[in-house]
Amino acid sequence: MKGLKNKVAIITGSATSIGAVVAEKFVEAGVKVIIADIAAKEGVALAQKIGPDALFQKTDVTSDDDLKNTVDFAVENFGRLDFIVNIACTYLDNGMDSTREEFLQAVNVNAAGGFMLSQFARPHLKKNKGAIVNFGSGAAKVATQGNCLYSMSKAAILQLTRSEALALSKDGIRVNTVSPGWIWCKIMDEVSGGDRVKTDQVAEPFHMLGRVGDPEEVADAVLFLCSDHASFITGSEIAVNGGSSALGPEQQTNALKKFTK
Repeated sequence: MKGLKNKVAIITGSATSIGAVVAEKFVEAGVKVIIADIAAKEGVALAQKIGPDALFQKTDVTSDDDLKNTVDFAVENFGRLDFIVNIACTYLDNGMDSTREEFLQAVNVNAAGGFMLSQFARPHLKKNKGAIVNFGSGAAKVATQGNCLYSMSKAAILQLTRSEALALSKDGIRVNTVSPGWIWCKIMDEVSGGDRVKTDQVAEPFHMLGRVGDPEEVADAVLFLCSDHASFITGSEIAVNGGSSALGPEQQTNALKKFTK
């Protein structure tokens, strides 16, 4: 994609799962990346696997000092900073039994961390007319069983993206959201016992394309939003969900046929 080669990205939550694939895809496209995560063992291993264009920096997104240090680390090692991709996330959620502390932690990790990182990166992004990609979720717009905090914090990201896009437009910085649906990742792997076929079968009624997505498909959307091909796109959301959000409560069934049986 145009406009990616020799650029530099910080990707939070990128030591494992979808974030790791995003990091690998960026490097394949000629972008140097900072793997910013609390998972040191996995992050170091991923950086070694990718090669010299990827460096690990231990980063707790709830720590402003960590976020500032990560921005400095990127500029010191690669000489510039062009993209911020906010993937770091907590799935801490006890529904209506969640405590105030858990509520605030969900907001702190899922929304505030990326917001503060974007603040600290702003001078560098302004200089290079960079881009920010926030990670939302299909759960941001619907009620999901057993969840309050995750859906709430992901919904906040959608509005945060719109507000940031306006606030940073005068700096030439574009801000968008990628919202994955059901993606084959660590969580899906654990829930299904590593059975992708079974996972696709369970997902089929809820997705027009009849399967869960691949991490690479999410990564491609991120790269597109950072590239020159998306130069007139800001304040927007790309839903990478196989059409699940376009389906109504009938899913892929014909509910009226049940009356004729």
